[in-house]
Amino acid sequence: MQVIVPDPSKIFQSSGMVESKSVGTFSPLQKQESQRGLFVDRGVGSPRLVKSSSSNIFSTDLNLDNETKNSMPAAAGAVAAAAVADQMLGPKEDRHLGIILVGLPARGKTFTAAKLTRYLRWLGHNTKHFNVGKYRRLKHGANQSADFFRADNPEGVEARNEVAALAFEDMISWMQEGGQVGIFDATNSSKERRNMLMKLAEGRCKIIFLETICNDRNIIERNIRLKIQQSPDYAEEPDFETGLQDFKNRLENYEKVYETVNEGSYIKMIDMVSGHGGQIQVNNISGYLPGRIVFFLVNTHLTPRPILLTRHGESQDNVRGRIGGDTAISEAGELYSKKLAKFVGKRLKSERAASIWTSTLQRTILTATPIVGFPKIQWRALDEINAGVCDGMTYAEIKKNMPEEYESRKKDKLRYRYPRGESYLDVIQRLEPVIIELERQRAPVVVISHQAVLRALYAYFADRPLNEIPHIAVPLHTIIEIQMGVTGVQEKRYKLMD
Repeated sequence: MQVIVPDPSKIFQSSGMVESKSVGTFSPLQKQESQRGLFVDRGVGSPRLVKSSSSNIFSTDLNLDNETKNSMPAAAGAVAAAAVADQMLGPKEDRHLGIILVGLPARGKTFTAAKLTRYLRWLGHNTKHFNVGKYRRLKHGANQSADFFRADNPEGVEARNEVAALAFEDMISWMQEGGQVGIFDATNSSKERRNMLMKLAEGRCKIIFLETICNDRNIIERNIRLKIQQSPDYAEEPDFETGLQDFKNRLENYEKVYETVNEGSYIKMIDMVSGHGGQIQVNNISGYLPGRIVFFLVNTHLTPRPILLTRHGESQDNVRGRIGGDTAISEAGELYSKKLAKFVGKRLKSERAASIWTSTLQRTILTATPIVGFPKIQWRALDEINAGVCDGMTYAEIKKNMPEEYESRKKDKLRYRYPRGESYLDVIQRLEPVIIELERQRAPVVVISHQAVLRALYAYFADRPLNEIPHIAVPLHTIIEIQMGVTGVQEKRYKLMD
């Protein structure tokens, strides 16, 4: 299956339809509108994938064994339901998934691996990134010249295969102890290497090859220079140009013998890193989690841009100490809204494509009111955690009138669900479309939302464990700037008011 990913800037000027060559039909693409107050009410969906004909036998045993239970994600809603279905209907080895990176050096493999790891962890899947380069440096040192990577150097080939096998066995051992998704990060650029890995995986885990292909010489050159600056392989090389030439020689050694993936289950990302279109080729991919991975990868790119996260200005219920509600902002909240507008106007004055996202609750809408010159979009998914029957109460009132609920929440804030309301895991589930859209955006976004929601969003970008989410500090009248780019994610905080 091949999915063509056009340049988003061109899509939204057209009819809003894109041809899917895999099925010969047209699929609607939602247009980005520029008007103020656009309302977005997106459900949580998954890409439509046809089940592979090679796996047409299903088991109907509904009893989940201990190994299955250990591999289940700490998730809610569609994620948990789909995971249960995959666990019950798939072969035993499919309970563990190995994503095997493939690609030449400086093509964004490690960046893609780190991003995918962060996304899957946030969804509640136990995921770990295994970088084979780290194993190589531990066993053979960091000062290997380009000759070590030559295909006609039998000692070098044997040494590299040895560390790859060692890293893979570590990944399998981790899976057997409860891990679910292993991201195996190496060039894996020959059929011989990939066949070795497939043999090691037989009966132990399902593997999908993820190949990153980039033909943009400017991006490759930029990545090479970043590699020399940041890679431990060149940390002790004092001369930049010497390191640069050695790395280019290494790259030439790989290019001479590189074989693109045509075997097994695979995903190919072709010229996707710029965010200006590209292709994703998919072969023999089935199941909920692989489908989510494809959907995520379609929407990611390396374009640097800031994302500003902030809570609404102080509300009248904040003053009263009451949770939930839909009250207006206080005098202090109004002052913050003006300071925020001034900050955004200055910070994003040259970013005319930026947008302002709020929840549908009036305290976020009122906070955004003084901001001018940018489109404003309301997301129901950005509404505060639903406190159910506790909405409008103070914590003291909950403790007095509903002591069992108070204690249950205190014991496990992540999984606790308010009666007729939501848990933090529920909030994460409904925020997935927001994360996908933030990843897809190429211009800055200002998100004005609520404490629980911003805790969950921040945890995604900062790669914080799920159990820490309910305790992350997101104070009022503070802006958290997340800078996304080729070097990863950086954070700055601006406190506009005490």
